[in-house]
Amino acid sequence: MTLLEARGITKSFPVRRGVLQRTVARLRAVDGVDLELEAGESFGLVGESGSGKSTLARCMFRLIEPDSGCVTFRGEDLLALAPAELRRRRRHFQIVFQDPYGSLNPRMRVEKILGEPLEVHAIGDRSDRRVRVARLLDEVGLPPESARRYPHEFSGGQRQRIGIARALATEPDLLVADEPVSALDVSVRAQIINLLARLQQRRGLTLLLIAHDLAVVEQIADRVGVLYLGRIVELGDTASLFRWPLHPYTVSLLSAVPVADPADRSERILLPGEPPSPLAPPPGCPFHPRCPIARDRCAKEEPPLAAVADGRQVACHYAGELELP
Repeated sequence: MTLLEARGITKSFPVRRGVLQRTVARLRAVDGVDLELEAGESFGLVGESGSGKSTLARCMFRLIEPDSGCVTFRGEDLLALAPAELRRRRRHFQIVFQDPYGSLNPRMRVEKILGEPLEVHAIGDRSDRRVRVARLLDEVGLPPESARRYPHEFSGGQRQRIGIARALATEPDLLVADEPVSALDVSVRAQIINLLARLQQRRGLTLLLIAHDLAVVEQIADRVGVLYLGRIVELGDTASLFRWPLHPYTVSLLSAVPVADPADRSERILLPGEPPSPLAPPPGCPFHPRCPIARDRCAKEEPPLAAVADGRQVACHYAGELELP
């Protein structure tokens, strides 16, 4: 069953210059993205920094307003809801933010941080909320006495556990984890990813994991979408996409994933140049200036995201021609 469906999501930001701050251009961060999330699945959204991953997620849940498109959650159009109605729906989809330091109010004790969503959505009375807070702390692996402490008294990994507990307070159906481990030490990352996987299974959550670390996505996601310059260029189940990537950009990303075997001497595919500016995207395929197999057609025709074998989708005229080293 489809829980969330996004169609044609676009988002651009004005570029202002001069004393009067006139708009001289628009930066297109998300460019016509279609996406579906099935109930109970774990979906990974990957791409380089600046590819539009976080902007897309914020547009889908109206933390920022998209320029165009449609988003339905349980068949209801979120973009058509009045602010009061949208606020009531938010208990069903919650976000864990990237920065475990900036996302928690330093003036609030943990008990207040976790209890605030319950108050906002009028869930339970005061005594019931205390019980719920204690249960949430236990669920994310923190001791009960954590409730009386402030965020600055915790490590980064512990703060992210608090952020996860806060997101789970309203018992959402969909949890969005926006780069949840990128600001954490390597030693802590596996613990947080394992916690998310365990919570997703235990609660039957739908999980949208945004990351640039493909190793993290491979560990937890059922399906993966690869984003480049605000567009999805490849989509498919995790096992087949990691085993046989079809888009040259996906191949290059996977070739750069570190491996634990020191005897593995596989070469990385080094892409020339930098990603094109969203202010002036190239004609045709947006990846063609950096693509190792680009041809004349790629500079003229933009490939659509088309279905191929085994439910895979890819936006490439020559899908599958570039292979992993």
